[in-house]
Amino acid sequence: MTDTADSALVTLFCPSPNFEPRKGNRAPDLLLLHYTGMESAEGALAWLTTEESKVSCHYLVDEEGRITQMVREEARAWHAGVSHWAGEEDINSCSIGIEIHNPGHELGYPDFPEEQMVAVEALCVDILQRHAIPPQRVLAHSDVAPGRKADPGEKFDWRRLADAGVGLWVEPEPVDADTAFAAGEKGESVATLQRDLQALGYGIDESGVYDNATTNVVRAFQRHWRQIRIDGCADASTRETVVKLLNALPSTV
Repeated sequence: MTDTADSALVTLFCPSPNFEPRKGNRAPDLLLLHYTGMESAEGALAWLTTEESKVSCHYLVDEEGRITQMVREEARAWHAGVSHWAGEEDINSCSIGIEIHNPGHELGYPDFPEEQMVAVEALCVDILQRHAIPPQRVLAHSDVAPGRKADPGEKFDWRRLADAGVGLWVEPEPVDADTAFAAGEKGESVATLQRDLQALGYGIDESGVYDNATTNVVRAFQRHWRQIRIDGCADASTRETVVKLLNALPSTV
């Protein structure tokens, strides 16, 4: 791997030893966004570029909008972990990963600064110019690992990216005081929700039981597409937004 950046937006190329060829020479067709969950961007960069960590990412965007590349886009970085989307489990082989510096939920979870969002938006647009990544495959780490991850979280501005042509967005349905599906609920209506979430790409079984796995997936969906309330309960707003998103999926015909 040559130590040259793929994007003219990159401020620094700081190579990580933690990469390998994409399995099956897979061309990336998924863009995965994370937050660092660390106190400083400097600490995150050090961790992502040390061999002992066994983790890496293609890009890191700090709070001032500086972009560092650590792994070339042609290579498989180690950022997704145990994950699943649309039947695929090797998300690292099909994705490009962007780490966005934010301390995360356990360290106060501040807003993403404007300078940072400008840089993230520009980098995403730049990546999409090189790779055929459909909008429904621009995802959060929490989407592909809903039981383990919450990043980049409900403060991240997905609508902004979609307005720039990055990712899929629909206007979420308003939250009302209706009855929500919650833990222990059973029946065909729960199975329908699970089928719909599965059709979007989430790793969820159609059991007809609102179990812990369903709660985790619904919470992940809310963090990305219905951010006003994150509770893992499928109220009418959540269920109707799921259907709206399904109807907005690009045709594959």
